[in-house]
Amino acid sequence: MENLSTELIATLHFLLPGFISAWIFHALTSYPKQSQFERVIQALIFTVIIQSVLFLLFYFSAINIEKFELIFSLIIAIILGLFLAYFTNNDKFHKILRKLKITKETSYASEWFSAFSERVTYIVIHLKDGRRILGWPMEWPTEPNNGHFLLSDSSWIDDDNKEIALKNVENILIDSSDVKLVEFLKLKK
Repeated sequence: MENLSTELIATLHFLLPGFISAWIFHALTSYPKQSQFERVIQALIFTVIIQSVLFLLFYFSAINIEKFELIFSLIIAIILGLFLAYFTNNDKFHKILRKLKITKETSYASEWFSAFSERVTYIVIHLKDGRRILGWPMEWPTEPNNGHFLLSDSSWIDDDNKEIALKNVENILIDSSDVKLVEFLKLKK
């Protein structure tokens, strides 16, 4: 029984950094939760990357750092999770791949999220009931049919395209299920 618990602790010690990287990645990006199987596979891939970096660190290190293996693997896991979240949220890695004509994809979770991430501008939200509202998007849903828009500096737009400012309103929250379409306005230069 003692041998089994020792092996279990060793296995958890080995796998834990990959799961930490996966958790950090998903906590800091807009990607929808994957199935449990896909999350385990992703954590195992992160574990392989972390263990490879750890091996290289041990191999090229002039001092014996093996007794600090867990600490170093956790540090590498945190750095890996933050690194992947940064490049995913900023589309930097895929931008390079697009320039090299390797892919046409972005690193964003969806075209919806890409549209909001790449366009820093005022938007006009057309509601299903025919009303329109102009505002600065502070927050927006990750998916088009689930979540809310948080707009600041908002105005209703009437049928004559005149703005009716919401003077005493700091922010307005709009359910995405009420939205028909979104316009991204050009900023005046």
